[in-house]
Amino acid sequence: MSAEPAPAFPRPPARTAAAPVLTGAEAVVRALELLGVTDVFGIPGGAIMPVYDPLMDDGAVRHILVRHEQGAGHAAEGYAAASGRIGVAIATSGPGATNLVTAIADAYMDSVPIVCITGQVFSNLMGTDAFQEADIVGITMPITKHSFLVKRAEDIPAAIAAAFEIAGTGRPGPVLVDITKDAQQDSAPFVWPPKIDLPGYRPVTKAHGKQIQAAAQLLVEARKPVLYVGGGVIRANASAELETLAEVTGAPVVTTLMARGAFPDSHPHHLGMPGMHGTVPAVLALQEADLIVALGARFDDRVTGKASLFAPNAKVVHVDIDPAEIGKIRFADVPIVGDVREVLVDLDAAFREASGGTTPDLTEWWSFLEGLLAEFPLGYTPTSDGLLSPQHVIQRIGELTGPEGVYAAGVGQHQMWAAQFITYDRPRAWLNSGGAGTMGYSVPAAMGAKVAEPDRVVWAIDGDGCFQMTNQELATCVINNIPIKVAIINNSSLGMVRQWQTLFYDGRHSNTDLNTGHGTARIPDFVKLADAYGCLALRVEKEEDVDAAIRTALETNDRPVVIDFVVSADAMVWPMVPQGVSNSYVQYARDHAPAFEQED
Repeated sequence: MSAEPAPAFPRPPARTAAAPVLTGAEAVVRALELLGVTDVFGIPGGAIMPVYDPLMDDGAVRHILVRHEQGAGHAAEGYAAASGRIGVAIATSGPGATNLVTAIADAYMDSVPIVCITGQVFSNLMGTDAFQEADIVGITMPITKHSFLVKRAEDIPAAIAAAFEIAGTGRPGPVLVDITKDAQQDSAPFVWPPKIDLPGYRPVTKAHGKQIQAAAQLLVEARKPVLYVGGGVIRANASAELETLAEVTGAPVVTTLMARGAFPDSHPHHLGMPGMHGTVPAVLALQEADLIVALGARFDDRVTGKASLFAPNAKVVHVDIDPAEIGKIRFADVPIVGDVREVLVDLDAAFREASGGTTPDLTEWWSFLEGLLAEFPLGYTPTSDGLLSPQHVIQRIGELTGPEGVYAAGVGQHQMWAAQFITYDRPRAWLNSGGAGTMGYSVPAAMGAKVAEPDRVVWAIDGDGCFQMTNQELATCVINNIPIKVAIINNSSLGMVRQWQTLFYDGRHSNTDLNTGHGTARIPDFVKLADAYGCLALRVEKEEDVDAAIRTALETNDRPVVIDFVVSADAMVWPMVPQGVSNSYVQYARDHAPAFEQED
């Protein structure tokens, strides 16, 4: 297992004198080779078929044939998120390309570096409503860092190289390269490395020194500081630098849903996850802080609650490589544009100088926080209907698998429980769809993660609703020997929607019962379905069988394993700050609303 992810964008070798003449399709495959790509996910079709012919003979790039283009996109995301390398998905024109859109939007929201290569109809047919034509460049323009349309074979090497450069530098994200069929079929000299011309694209990585000094001085003066850590810390490979700064400043750390594992859960400075389903100590630490140092975080509404009432007494240092994020939601007293890893190194040095080598006295602040940690430990109430507690199931998966595993979650209650009840002590162990909240993410993302990190145990922790959206990729896993583990947290309902209906719609559970787990009717029967795909399939309905099933999954590496855990539909995700209210609601509810109290 690699300790450090490989560079996202390997620099191409020096240009050779002789430029071979290749078809555009051959140029696509050759460019991928030279960029260090070893795995791609995709499905062929008419407009991309020329690329698939040389791909068949290529020994360096492994193509994994998925069952749906959305699965290719999420697999590329999981590959990138688990490894730090750029993921690649390939699709044909029209519906093939549009099926990638959800995964592209997901990658854009969560800053995941992927490159999607799509075929397009012949250039002379564009705009005529030709068969399987779609303006995928126009469709994806708002949800990519950049979208290329390539109409000439000679432009393909530069477009592919530029796509990787853009995807893997600055704030990472998805890039689309749409190539017409005639460009794939025509021939041109293959010039490598190509000249990449990206006017206006100049990501700032080195922060301004005066801003660093100002931030360091605020840290010296603060008596209630919090390091508010977002997913940018993981994307920047800055976890070690973060831990150093936390220890030298004495500041507590909160890690968002996208940043779980960026700072070890087991570290005494860690307060947990903030936000709607965050821990009480994390939520109140932000709310009561006099200084928030936001690192690769974007003040998402799920963290801030009602933004105008968020952390009213706190000054803000906001560090982000994307200048558009700074000041977007919350005014930054000290805005710092730069790579968070480099900023953390500079900020550590500046703080040591400004503090004279001493740690600020945060005794009173830590006394308050330790009181919250003692009063509000993470816990749950066992179910009363005889069905499994989903929190227990997920906690045991984490405990039996350990910190070296990778955990990819779908979206909903099981996602929040997986974020809460698995201990994350390293970055890139936790994969989920945070910004877009895409149901169906888990299984293909786990598949991509296992391809990228074959020596790690990879779990897809999914809900019965999410699982039914992309479970066809189990066939891909079986055929390609990708032995992921799938835990279906089966409460026979759309659990998070049901929870909101229980709390805010007088218990009127409109169209949230999926009929998948309880009673005699199982539509579908997940065990039979998984068995039909060629997986090892298990069902667990009793608590005493949970550990044995997990151990069986961990011991089985010749095929995927699917475990149908039949859990209670009445289990809820706590704590919960209702949407659109101030995070001060946590303090109010703590004192006045027994229904809010965290279960223990």
